[in-house]
Amino acid sequence: MPDTPERWTKATVYPDMWVNPDDDPRESDTNAPDGELPTLLHYLKSYRHTILMKCDDLTAAQMATRSVPPSDLSLLGLIRHLAEVERDWRNWISDGDPAPYIFGGPDNDFDDVQPEQAMVDEAIATLAREQAATDAILEGYEDLGVKLGGADIAIRDFQIHRIEEYARHAGHADLLRECIDGRVGQ
Repeated sequence: MPDTPERWTKATVYPDMWVNPDDDPRESDTNAPDGELPTLLHYLKSYRHTILMKCDDLTAAQMATRSVPPSDLSLLGLIRHLAEVERDWRNWISDGDPAPYIFGGPDNDFDDVQPEQAMVDEAIATLAREQAATDAILEGYEDLGVKLGGADIAIRDFQIHRIEEYARHAGHADLLRECIDGRVGQ
C-alpha cells in the first residue's frame, strides 16, 4: 500500500501501547472487582471504552474510512453497528414487540456511512443511549441465572455475549485505526 501510515503511539513506556499505563482511563492496572456480576460489568465497560478510545481525535472522514475492499467496515460503521446490536439485544430479552432498526434496516449501519461530523456525533450519542437502555433493563437482576425474554437467555450468557461482541469489535477498531493514521493499540 503506497499510502501506508507510519506506526506511532502516544505511549512512551511501551511502544506497542495506545497510552502509557498510568494514563489509561480503563483502569487496566487494577484488579477486576470481586464477584461475578461486577467482574462481567467491569470487562464490558473496559471494552466499550476501548472502542471509543480508537475513535479519539479523528475527523469525520477518517471515521468513515473503509478498511479494505470489498469490506464496508469503518469505525463509524462499528459505532452504528454496536448501537443496533444493543437494541437487538434488548429485543432478545424483552417480551414485547421488537424495536425497529435504528438506521433503517440490516447492514445500513455500515452501508450508509458518510464522512459527516453530524453523523459521527449522532452515532456516538445513539450508542450511549442504546447502551444505557440495555443496562437499565439488566440493573435490577442480581441472579445471573435468570432467563429473560423470548430468547430465554440467562443473564450470565447474555453478559458474556455482550463482552465477546465488544471485544471482537475492539480488535477490528485497533486495525482500522492503525490503517487510518498508524496509531497502534494494545
